[in-house]
Amino acid sequence: MGDILVGACSWTDRQLVGSGWYPRGRRDAEGRLRHYASRLPVVEVDSGYYALPSRRNSELWVERTPDGFRFDVKAFSLLTGHPTRAEALPADLRRAGPGPVRRGQADPALLDEVWGRFAEAIEPLRKAGRLGAVLFQFPPWFAPGAASEEALDACARRAAGWPLAVEFRHPGWWEAERADATWELLSGLGATAVGTDMVQGLPGSLPPIAPVTRPALAVVRFHGRSPDWGRGGKEDRFRHDYAPAELAAWVPRLRRAARQADEVHVLFNNCCADAAVRAAETMSALLTARRR
Repeated sequence: MGDILVGACSWTDRQLVGSGWYPRGRRDAEGRLRHYASRLPVVEVDSGYYALPSRRNSELWVERTPDGFRFDVKAFSLLTGHPTRAEALPADLRRAGPGPVRRGQADPALLDEVWGRFAEAIEPLRKAGRLGAVLFQFPPWFAPGAASEEALDACARRAAGWPLAVEFRHPGWWEAERADATWELLSGLGATAVGTDMVQGLPGSLPPIAPVTRPALAVVRFHGRSPDWGRGGKEDRFRHDYAPAELAAWVPRLRRAARQADEVHVLFNNCCADAAVRAAETMSALLTARRR
């Protein structure tokens, strides 16, 4: 039976900091991470999507967390085909002219440099054994097909040696008639398939599954069950307080995944106030209770 590590998709979210979950004296950068790591064993670095991470931050994160703690780092937006604001790039890499940069439109030399800098930034985490996964979240328009499979293959080659995890936002990847092919594709690439929990019944809804495509690691991200998923601001899309019964329904699935993987990461993305960390602590308690 593998270990099930439960955490949140951020420890620096402004609303979390303001929620009171962090005690007085532990609200500076170092104190927050040390407190978080004393309560939960894994966290997602969502900021890596919005801007290239820095090597110095990775070094500090290693210093401030215990052995066995895991960071799942979200890949920079340009590496997954999302529009990327020029301002999100380091100053020396910003192209002339306004407008977003897309992966398919980016200068190959720019992509090479961004890949290299991302790799350099997360290397301290990998070297210290803290790097749980590098999460490549592909956009809703990244649909099943030959072009997407070629992009995934190129991504896997670039990420060789990393614990690669892939989350799809296009529901076609996990439709019943396609699910086996998706499982085989990711398994063949040595990539972890990311399962999701989210609101059902919308055009972009993904099924509540926890596929295990890589024996070393399985990942499930809980996005909340807001009916406003896919539209509106962050508060609209992610506002949800998981009820204990909603979490308990996932316990058998997570335990099945743990029988197939060395480690299972369960990450809560309903980052409104302290909803994510509270859900993570509740899920941890449910998983512990079921083992007794």
